[in-house]
Amino acid sequence: MKKLILTLIAALGIVAGAHAAEGGIAWDKAPSKTNDLAALQNGAKLFVNYCLNCHSAAFMRYNRLQDIGITEQQIKENLLFTTDKVGETMKANIDPVQAKAWFGGVPPDLTLVARSRAGHGGTGADYLYTYLRTFYRDDTKATGWNNLVFPSVGMPHVLWELQGDRRPVFEKAESHGHETEVFKGWEQVTPGTMTPLQYDQAIGDLVAYLQWMAEPAQNTRIRVGVWVLLFLVMTLVFVWRLNASYWKDVK
Repeated sequence: MKKLILTLIAALGIVAGAHAAEGGIAWDKAPSKTNDLAALQNGAKLFVNYCLNCHSAAFMRYNRLQDIGITEQQIKENLLFTTDKVGETMKANIDPVQAKAWFGGVPPDLTLVARSRAGHGGTGADYLYTYLRTFYRDDTKATGWNNLVFPSVGMPHVLWELQGDRRPVFEKAESHGHETEVFKGWEQVTPGTMTPLQYDQAIGDLVAYLQWMAEPAQNTRIRVGVWVLLFLVMTLVFVWRLNASYWKDVK
């Protein structure tokens, strides 16, 4: 029996290791900014300027950005392309045929990406926050870039001018009798227009916007849920006291 238990524990360890290898490095915890209107507005600006060229958000309309404090006039002046209208959905102008030739596939729609990318490593926000901060140069790839979270990804590092050029540093280690490389940190090759801290903050804003876009009513749902739970607790107290009063003279 003891031998069977030890075998099962070893098997679970191997499976966990396999999952970690498939998912690349461990995911960092994304900052919570879905209630920060300034962060959401900056994230929307980053999304339109850097993501919307290739990725659509076909289930989100521009005028919905008014929910995060951006006026219709600001949307028209700063976030719309010349042919778009404020009531239209956020669609990329990239040609699907060209996209497939350049990247090996059509870039996916990002409306729900913050919800669909959740996994054993954390939430979808954690995945995106780590993914967008772990690109590095790789001349063996068609785009010239690779990623620690999504190895051999077809997407180039569109934010590289902000982050700069970095190189991952690995250290050899023994694991289950095999020599592996463990990620230890980053070496900055060339600086970007942002400091590492500023870039992490900007990515936090972008990820917060992607979270909000995946469920715009999320904050309202949570607030309503809290009030509903408080109401139920108060009701429970009154019902409990009423029940006690009703039965106190019954013997």
